[in-house]
Amino acid sequence: MLQKNKFNNKISIKGARVNNLKNIDVEIPKNKFVVITGISGSGKSSLAFDTIYAEGQRRYIESLSSYARQFLGPQDKPDVDKILGLSPSIAIDQKTSSHNPRSTVGTMTEIYDFLRLLFAKIGRAHCPNCKIQVEKQSKKQIIEKILLLSKNKKTSILSPLIKNKKGEHKKVLQEIQKADFNSVRLDNEFYSIQEVLDLNLDKTKEHNLDVVVGVIDKNSELKNTTKIINTALDLSNGLVIIFDQESNPQTGKRETLFSENLSCPKCDFSLPEIEPRLFSFNSPYGACPECSGLGVKQKIDSELIIPNKKLTVAQGAIRPWVRIGARSLDSIFNKIQKSGEQHGFSINTAIKDFSKKQLDILLFGDEYFEGVIPNLKQKYLESNSEYVKSEIEKYMRAKTCEVCEGKKLNPVALSVLVAGKNIAEVTEMTTKEAQDFFASLS
Repeated sequence: MLQKNKFNNKISIKGARVNNLKNIDVEIPKNKFVVITGISGSGKSSLAFDTIYAEGQRRYIESLSSYARQFLGPQDKPDVDKILGLSPSIAIDQKTSSHNPRSTVGTMTEIYDFLRLLFAKIGRAHCPNCKIQVEKQSKKQIIEKILLLSKNKKTSILSPLIKNKKGEHKKVLQEIQKADFNSVRLDNEFYSIQEVLDLNLDKTKEHNLDVVVGVIDKNSELKNTTKIINTALDLSNGLVIIFDQESNPQTGKRETLFSENLSCPKCDFSLPEIEPRLFSFNSPYGACPECSGLGVKQKIDSELIIPNKKLTVAQGAIRPWVRIGARSLDSIFNKIQKSGEQHGFSINTAIKDFSKKQLDILLFGDEYFEGVIPNLKQKYLESNSEYVKSEIEKYMRAKTCEVCEGKKLNPVALSVLVAGKNIAEVTEMTTKEAQDFFASLS
C-alpha cells in the first residue's frame, strides 16, 4: 500500500525569514479556520501574504506555459527554507468597506471577478425570450434575415463601434471620416460626421457610437446591399444594426441587432459579446436596466404618504406635500377638483370615504391630474434640493425589482448558464453547495 502523504492535512513552513519573521517554523492545519494574531509589526501579513501566498502564487505561475508566463512577470521566491503541503492559494486583501449599495461579499473580496471570468469563458448563452441555446450565425444567414426584414422599407445599416465607453472618441471619429463615411448615430441621435467632430463630448460620460454604413430601400440592388452589410459586419467585428426609418417608435421596434457570434434562430434575438463585464451589476453593460443593478427599487408607498385617512386633501392628507411645502398646491388642487367632478370626490372629501377606484385615480392620475405618486416621483427626479429628495425618500420602501427579481443583472447576463445555473444562482449557493457544484464540472 502507498503511504499516505503526511502533509495532506497541513502546511509546514520551515525557516521563514521574510521581513520581521525571525527564522520561524510553523505548521498550519488544512480544512480549518486559522487566524494569525499578534501585535503590529509581529509579522502576521509577512507570514500569510509574503510567505505562504507568495510561494503558492510562484508555484502556480511556474506551472504555466512559457508563453503565458511572459505576460505575468517574474515571481521572487520568499526567504524561507521550505514549504511543504502547499495547495494553490487565493489572497483576499483587507479593504475598507464601501458605501456602494451594489457591493456584496463577493465583490468586496474580488471572488466575484473569478466567477465573471468563468461565465464569460465557458458559459452557454441562451435566448432570454425562448430560453433555447443560441449559436453563432454566418454572414449569409444575417444577410438573408436583413433582406427579409427590410423588404420594401427604407432601412439604415449601422455598425456599432463604441458601446457605453467614456471619452471624447475624437480619434475614432476622425478614422470614420477618413474612411469616407458621412454620418453616425451618437447616443441615439443621428448626426453628420462633421457635426459630431464639432461637438464637445463630455469625456467623463459614457457614449454609444454607431457609424451609418449605408441606406437600403426597395430599389437597392442585391449586390450593393450585400456589400453594405458585409462592410458593417467587418467594421464592428461581426455586429450590425438595421434601423427602420419608417416605423413608429411609439408602436413598434425600430431596430434589430444581428451578430455573427450569438443569435437565437427562433425569435431572431441577437446577444452581445459574452465578456466579463456582462456579468457586472456595477456596469451599465450588465446591470438590470430597471433597478440599475441594485436588485431593489425605491417605490413611493401609498400607505406612508397618507398616514391619516380621516383628513381631506385640503387638510393635508398628502403628508409629503405638507412637509416639502409644494409651491404649486393651488394648481394641483384645481386639477384634483376637475378630476373629482368626473369621479365623485373633491379635495374636501375625507380619504377614508374614497372608493378604491377613486383612491387609485387620486394616487395614479387620469386625464385631468397626473396623480399624487407620479407627481412626487417627478419632484424627486427633477429637484436639485437635497432636502426635498430626503423628505420624499421618507415615503419610499425598498421593494425587490420585478424585472430581475433581485438578481441585479440584465436578462442577457442571466441567460448565460454553466451546468444549468446562471451566475446569480451560483452566488446564492452556500459554500458547501458551491463546492459540490464546482466539483461536478467536467
